[in-house]
Amino acid sequence: MRLRSFRRNIILLAAALALGVTLGGCQGPKPAAVPSPMPSRQPPIPTFASGQPSPSPFPRPTPPPPAYWPTQGWRTSTPAEQGMDADRLAAMLDAVKSENLNLHSLLVIRNGYIVSESYFPLYDQSMRHELYSCTKSFVATLVGIAIDKGIIAGVSQPVRDFFPAYSFKNQDAAKDAMTLEHLLTMTTGLDWTEGDPAYAELYRSPDWVQYMLDKPMVAQPGSRVNYCSGCSHVLSAIIQGQAGMNTRDFAERELFEPLGITGAQWNTDTRGIPIGGWGLQLTPRDMAKLGFLYLHNGVWDGRQIVSVAWVQTATQQHTATDGELGYGYQWWIYPRFGAYTALGRDGQTIFVVPDLNLVVVTTAAMNGHDAIFDLIEQYIVPAAQKSS
Repeated sequence: MRLRSFRRNIILLAAALALGVTLGGCQGPKPAAVPSPMPSRQPPIPTFASGQPSPSPFPRPTPPPPAYWPTQGWRTSTPAEQGMDADRLAAMLDAVKSENLNLHSLLVIRNGYIVSESYFPLYDQSMRHELYSCTKSFVATLVGIAIDKGIIAGVSQPVRDFFPAYSFKNQDAAKDAMTLEHLLTMTTGLDWTEGDPAYAELYRSPDWVQYMLDKPMVAQPGSRVNYCSGCSHVLSAIIQGQAGMNTRDFAERELFEPLGITGAQWNTDTRGIPIGGWGLQLTPRDMAKLGFLYLHNGVWDGRQIVSVAWVQTATQQHTATDGELGYGYQWWIYPRFGAYTALGRDGQTIFVVPDLNLVVVTTAAMNGHDAIFDLIEQYIVPAAQKSS
């Protein structure tokens, strides 16, 4: 069964940051109005069984140690040297051109080597790009690191416990039951509608955490999915509060510097907290490093950056949907290829296929991910499967 119809619905769940793109550059009061990306037909709400425990981690294949680590930069290779079909990848680039796809970059990495790398006007290898909701996957990684270090007790810790100095409105038993895992899986039960009005309210708020956790509960935590970029921002605030340093500084020390990610930019809320749901800007090559880290179960050049348990748990399905894609800890699950992916508005993608030792990155200004998924399904994966 093709994923296209479901993709068109879920893509705004993964990419509902449409306004965050424009608003993300604003630090002032009320942002300018921006047309909402939400279609007239609302996306389906995935289902999540009430009280369903987190699934136990299952082993994903771990590729052999790479010949090198791309901390100082990626090496390139011919497709043939990495067991990929060069003709199929050339046909992919022909399709990009013939279909007039508004890609900004397209990278295919096999066995740790870039086998295809294209940039399109007016973009090049050195330019940082807004990640939009791909930011969420980086934030979730920082949560995992904080848990590994004992800075955070675990995903079952109540959200309320992280903010002892706050007094929140609409506090009730349901809100008391909300945990870190509910934030990670988009199942908080908070009254939130993704879109223009919600983003505008956030930007007008002097305290985004207060604004989010003042909201009333409309469902028991864990009982249903409601995609919530504001909830992802609460994750960033938790990291900052527990680490005792700005989330950006924690990211630099524990993630960016070890991976050789340089020059990152990250928009902040009105209190200086890096925005958890969008706002991170990286080069495509640096985006790929997160995928490569996960591909190797959190190991980077002999160092366990984030635990195997976190990688395995974050990239398995926690939230069942009424289509083929699922949701993990701020990662989308793409079961067709045993893959998982970070998805951001307008076609930002970090797509990981462990079985094929493959990472695909795109930056773009496109209406959804359909055409990108088609490139992966019709050209990239078959090019790698030729030798598998």
